[in-house]
Amino acid sequence: MNSSLRSKILEGNAGLVFYSLTPPKITTEEAKVLTIANNQIERLKNLNIDALILYDIQDETLRTEKERTFSFIPTITPELYGRNFISELSIPKIIYKSIANQTREEFENWLKQNEDLEYTVFVGASSHQQIEATNFSLSDAYNLKKKYSPNTLLGGITIPERHSKKKDEHLRIFNKIEYGCSFFVSQCVYNINDTKNLLSDYFYNSLERECNIAPIIFTLAPCGSLKTLQFMEWLGIEVPGWLYNDLKHSKDILEASINTSTNIAIEILNYANKKNIPVGFNVESISIKKEEINAAQEILNNILNLLKPGKQLL
Repeated sequence: MNSSLRSKILEGNAGLVFYSLTPPKITTEEAKVLTIANNQIERLKNLNIDALILYDIQDETLRTEKERTFSFIPTITPELYGRNFISELSIPKIIYKSIANQTREEFENWLKQNEDLEYTVFVGASSHQQIEATNFSLSDAYNLKKKYSPNTLLGGITIPERHSKKKDEHLRIFNKIEYGCSFFVSQCVYNINDTKNLLSDYFYNSLERECNIAPIIFTLAPCGSLKTLQFMEWLGIEVPGWLYNDLKHSKDILEASINTSTNIAIEILNYANKKNIPVGFNVESISIKKEEINAAQEILNNILNLLKPGKQLL
């Protein structure tokens, strides 16, 4: 399934499936990092996916006044983890790069040192304070990428929840396409209405522009505890009140979240297929707990089943 990922993206194919990992924390002993990496290789090497996303986690405490549910500890950089610890995985790797706290010179050096990357996604700063501190923005990063890493296929971030407030997320997507983004990965989706509103405006605006639209990969993740649910909200993931209550009071919150994510995928597919909008899915586990990682695998299997040729959706 992972052959010719570049071609699938550039041709605007629907049905792309990604899986995401966060590298171990930098405080993890190397022997344990090797054990983690080997376990991940065994778990991922036979997955029928198009790509593996490696996240670059940033401290977002300036984004919100709410107390962070889990303390922030920097992780091994995704490019380093991909090269040095899980290089034997033949799955294409999409490397996230946060520009938060990066100066122009630092980012230039990173591009020069990583010009061999096949796929990357730049993540903007989470607050205006970070941009003001370095005088370096996401658009600056896009411009430098054109100069120093023209052959790397570039992806962008989209946040459906942001569309409900500002009604301009589809315009942000088109702006990023002009900067060179060929595909988009969303923040974790739990609010289907925000997602469909974004898709609708994205589709109809593309008709007005008379242009093709890039694939959007929607992220799905299980939730195995109230603490994970609270952390998801801290991250900015919009969980509707009725769904929050249902998950909080369910007998098995993990199973309920698996069913919720699968149903969200079905609804996205039903809506997008009618309009020929190229959508796909990215599955992640926000928690490092084994049961939530296993639940993410179950969601992934459900997604792969939904995307089988001839599969009839509900």
